[in-house]
Amino acid sequence: MPEVSREVVEQIATLARLALSEEEIDRLQQEMGRILEHGDSLQEVDTSDIEGTSHVIPMTNVYREDEVGESLTPEEVVANAPDAAEEFFRVPRTVDE
Repeated sequence: MPEVSREVVEQIATLARLALSEEEIDRLQQEMGRILEHGDSLQEVDTSDIEGTSHVIPMTNVYREDEVGESLTPEEVVANAPDAAEEFFRVPRTVDE
C-alpha cells in the first residue's frame, strides 16, 4: 500500500481548514493509502485498445437559428413585482455607506 505521511494528511487538513484529532489523522493516513492503492490498480488496466472519449454516451450538439420572438414590455415585466419604480425592480439596500 502506498504510504501517506502524517505531514501530508496534516497539510491537506490545513488546506481544507479541518481540525483533526490524532485518531482521525491516523485513520486518514490509512484511508488515503488505500485510495492511492486503488488508483495504482487502475493504472494496471490495459486501455490501449480503447478509444478516448469525453462522454460515456454519444453526444451531439443540436443547433437552431436564433429567431426574434415576442417579448414582454417593461410594464408587464414589473407588473407583479412587490416593489417597482417605473421600469425597474426596487430592492432593499444591501451595502451600507
